[in-house]
Amino acid sequence: MAVKIEKGGWIVICLIGVGLVGYSLMKYGIIEKIAPGAKVQESTVPRRVDLPALNPSLASNVPAAPLPGTSPGCTQNPEVRMLVWAWNAQMGLMFANGGAQATTGSLMCKEGVNLHLMRQDDSGKMQEALVAFATELKGGVANPTKGAHFVDIMGDGSAAFLKGLNDTLHRLGPTYIARVVGSAGFSRGEDKLLGPPDWKINPSASRGSLVAGVLRDGDWNIAQKWLGDNGLCSNPDEKTFDASCMNWVNASDYLDAPEKYIANYCEDRPVVSAGKRTGETKHVCVNGVVTWTPGDVNVAQKRGGLVSIVSTREYTSQMPHVIIGIDKWMRDNRSTVEGMLKAIFDGADQVKSVPGALRYAAGVSAAVYQEKNSDASYWEKYFIGTTEKDKQGIMVDLGGSTVSNLADNLQVFGLAPGSANLFAATYTVFGDVVVSQYPSLVPKYPPVKEILDTSYIQNVAQRSAPTTSAQQQQFSASEPVQNVISRKAWHINFDTGKATFSPGATAELDQLLRDLLVAGGTAVEVHGHTDNVGNLDANQKLSEERAFAVKSWLEQQSAQNFPTGRVRVFAHGPTNPVASNSTPEGRAQNRRVEIVLGTTATR
Repeated sequence: MAVKIEKGGWIVICLIGVGLVGYSLMKYGIIEKIAPGAKVQESTVPRRVDLPALNPSLASNVPAAPLPGTSPGCTQNPEVRMLVWAWNAQMGLMFANGGAQATTGSLMCKEGVNLHLMRQDDSGKMQEALVAFATELKGGVANPTKGAHFVDIMGDGSAAFLKGLNDTLHRLGPTYIARVVGSAGFSRGEDKLLGPPDWKINPSASRGSLVAGVLRDGDWNIAQKWLGDNGLCSNPDEKTFDASCMNWVNASDYLDAPEKYIANYCEDRPVVSAGKRTGETKHVCVNGVVTWTPGDVNVAQKRGGLVSIVSTREYTSQMPHVIIGIDKWMRDNRSTVEGMLKAIFDGADQVKSVPGALRYAAGVSAAVYQEKNSDASYWEKYFIGTTEKDKQGIMVDLGGSTVSNLADNLQVFGLAPGSANLFAATYTVFGDVVVSQYPSLVPKYPPVKEILDTSYIQNVAQRSAPTTSAQQQQFSASEPVQNVISRKAWHINFDTGKATFSPGATAELDQLLRDLLVAGGTAVEVHGHTDNVGNLDANQKLSEERAFAVKSWLEQQSAQNFPTGRVRVFAHGPTNPVASNSTPEGRAQNRRVEIVLGTTATR
């Protein structure tokens, strides 16, 4: 069934022209003719974001469910339409549905949900579909036939997506906004920044690069995080070229981005430096890509020459799949929403543990995505992830995703005992990244409490307790960090000469907590430093006590996310200054707590 948008034209026009400043603006560039030397938006280093892993739960004791049939089932029930990207994080959803339309014997039909899955890679059209649906709902149609009931996107890009969308939906009334209600999985490697091999050895080699991708999107976030980790700048203006920064070509979708590299796409661009046009022009060609599977596979097979610089294999908690629907319809049809989520969670359990379930789900993916030259074996292979030679003989990492069941959802959304809301941390951290890079397009985004409704997951849990428990990360303090992911100084204020936090420390500690929650799978080193004022031994002791104070505070906030062995303390006293101790300003810089995130040799 095609998605039709026939009415509510003024809403859609508003959506495209004014309201949508998130993903839908990815298609539109504002070209301004500015004289040489005139001020333009200056390239900036993205704020550092500390990320890593949230482990999927184990499902070894789940009994095998019968494989779904192949013919449409439960068609007597109203159709529920869901727009999905071609993305492997949805494999549990695919198994649960049994086909593009929920099939006979499927978990979805077992819950009475006649779900119709439709591929849509354009997030702007996803937004339009939700607006069309909400407009008809506002007009009195209880189960609209236009647009879509749900869309599925990357959680780290949901702040930008929901900002523009809900600005438009608010005009229909506060109950018609879009909200996140659950997750079907995680990207675990397939979303990535691809670049020449020398970028991996020397990140500074990426200066002056031209990278194709969907701006303000999840894969763009990966690159922004990597740039911030390495102190490198991003030029937010996709119409100019800054030789000291990473530059961008805006793609219409994640498959268009690799095609620009494959076709050796080039442009003549005005040169900027320190936020001003120099009057020069430079011919530049795409030499990097942000994308996901099958985009990474297309690059490898059709041209090659690029490797995975960084991906959700390293940033493992960055990219949860999220399910978004219109608040009023979902509240009016709670049993349908909860049934759909239960089927998805049960489907994830099958994919995790039952032989043959993954292959079946991969076959459904092939039927839904209709991607050229792909079948069940293709989607299964790249769901698991692999390393293979590209067209130039270079070994490159491709694919990699996981599914999320009920236990995973309880952990992701902070509903499990001792857990914190990891989705909220991801949403906030990357929402801040978009605002910092594009303050005029996305000056702010909705608070997480406005766009998240966990009541559906909670009701599913009350009705059917998790059959598995979420897997906990295990850390051994004796294993040193071998692979440093990020290193950042935090100026947390303490009472003078003491290891107690001053009132002004709250904001910095809260920001640190959010960053480390998103980075849930790495070991955390807390390095305490002081200036050189006072006794050396006393300063050494004070730096240790302050580092332990940070460690204890983090563990008190969320024991599940900061288990024993994850946070390690190092005291340096005044021995490692970063500025001169001869000035008050320098001494203030030296009084710091440095946080190092990384993986151990065995991880």
